[in-house]
Amino acid sequence: MANSKYEYVKSFEVDDEIMLPNTIIVRVHARDFCRFSEVHEFEKPNDKKALELMNECANAVLEQFPDVIFSYGFSDEYSFIFKKETKFYQRRGSKILSLIVSFFSSTYVTKWRAIFPQKDLKCAPSFRARVIFCASMEVLQAYLLWRQYECHTNNQYNTCLWQLIKSGKSKEEAQATLRGSLKQDKNELLYQCFNINYKKDIPEMFRQGTCTLKTEVEDIVKYKDDGFPVKRTRRKVLRVHSENIASKRFWKEKSCLSKEELDQFCDNLNKTRPEYVKSFQYESRLMLSTWIVVRIDGCHFHRFSDIHEFEKPNDAQALNLMNACAVAVLEEFRDVVFAYGVSDEYSFVLKKDSQLYQRCASEIVSSVVSFFSSTYTMRWNEFFPQKEMKHLPYFDGRAVCYPSSEIIKDYLAWRQVDCHINNHYNTCFWLLVKSGKSKSDAQSDLKGTQTPEKNEILDRLTGILNYYSTLPPMFCLGSSVFWDKETKMVDNEEGGATGKSRRILVVGHCNIIETGFWEAHPQILDEKVDRFKSVQMANGKNDLP
Repeated sequence: MANSKYEYVKSFEVDDEIMLPNTIIVRVHARDFCRFSEVHEFEKPNDKKALELMNECANAVLEQFPDVIFSYGFSDEYSFIFKKETKFYQRRGSKILSLIVSFFSSTYVTKWRAIFPQKDLKCAPSFRARVIFCASMEVLQAYLLWRQYECHTNNQYNTCLWQLIKSGKSKEEAQATLRGSLKQDKNELLYQCFNINYKKDIPEMFRQGTCTLKTEVEDIVKYKDDGFPVKRTRRKVLRVHSENIASKRFWKEKSCLSKEELDQFCDNLNKTRPEYVKSFQYESRLMLSTWIVVRIDGCHFHRFSDIHEFEKPNDAQALNLMNACAVAVLEEFRDVVFAYGVSDEYSFVLKKDSQLYQRCASEIVSSVVSFFSSTYTMRWNEFFPQKEMKHLPYFDGRAVCYPSSEIIKDYLAWRQVDCHINNHYNTCFWLLVKSGKSKSDAQSDLKGTQTPEKNEILDRLTGILNYYSTLPPMFCLGSSVFWDKETKMVDNEEGGATGKSRRILVVGHCNIIETGFWEAHPQILDEKVDRFKSVQMANGKNDLP
């Protein structure tokens, strides 16, 4: 990060480290999945292919993140359990959950075509996530028992509900028929009315959910001259179903889980209260009457940009893709009033009185990161029609509260100062590299240089006076996304013209450090300024006293 007078805003960031010896669980669940499943015409009550897609995403998470050792999922949710002593991103809750949900979302989009070859993905899927910290093995056991119980009860109810609907009842009539019914009542209803034996006829995946874990296998990598095989041990992702994943027997049978000290379950945990487990959810409620900023950053984006051969130091199409994702976020989450992005990061400002997800930090961060990630993956071909996506993009995120609009402006100024300093350096660096210098020599040449010296280097290498000022504003200033008003004159019945206003999303490359931008757009931060001065500023007249 670049040093500037605005760096004080970092003091508002709050540490959310999950302390040892808590075992970490990240629970991912779909956002607005009823609408998503209707748009894509999923089979009711269970769509086997949709569940298979969720399972494929879980497999990918276990393969990508070595510290995730076990997962359990059903319907539109998945829970990922980390090994007890994990140091994954130093156990910061927001970073852990955002990376998992981001990678899961990108995977969901990329694997859609293989699972649904005849269906277009019509809208970006998105997921929310929460962190649960298990202070003991009893809590972990109770959590798994709770989730599998939810799987069974929800599936049994939905199976009855949709059988009744398919038989001719309305949804309201079917719900009335099932109201107050017990487990045995539902089993009898299915058997007597529809000849369905719930335990025998309903697939395990629907009734029990799906477990994904890692097991060790030996592969033959080559043969010696004497024909003796050379073997190498590797971890393979395995998918299983079990009637009771919270049983001591199940965990003891899985030797790979025993190695992670997760086999010390008690013998007689038969039921648990959801309230007990929910008390271990990491729920950080963001302070009321403060501006919320969700900042997302690309994970391993240097490698991502190298693999996809992005232009250095700036790839206009890659930046335009990021901007398109930011526009989609503002369209999807109306509480987001402003966004600022540069390189592989974006900051989203939520209005001061926002009640999005009751200001639960994990829900807000995960939803924004997930939606951004799936949109990025969905729209890749739009911006890179000649490039295949070879590596999944994923992002981490965090939420920070700022108490006043002045501090919000300083935060955004900090990010724009950082944009300028980094872009100035990188422009010099890559011109030096392209001129024939090694990366280490280029770094040495730039060490300790100030702005005038960098400008001299740029002018000398390009032969263009004041070269840096000729660069596209998007590279030097970053991108600002916000709602504005557009007024169009339309003919009226009297033969005259009437002005009609409508809200539009604007992607601009503006100086947001100076006050002029904010005076021209007071509606962004709901500020009250002189109306005449605001109009003058909007028209580019800055010569007012």
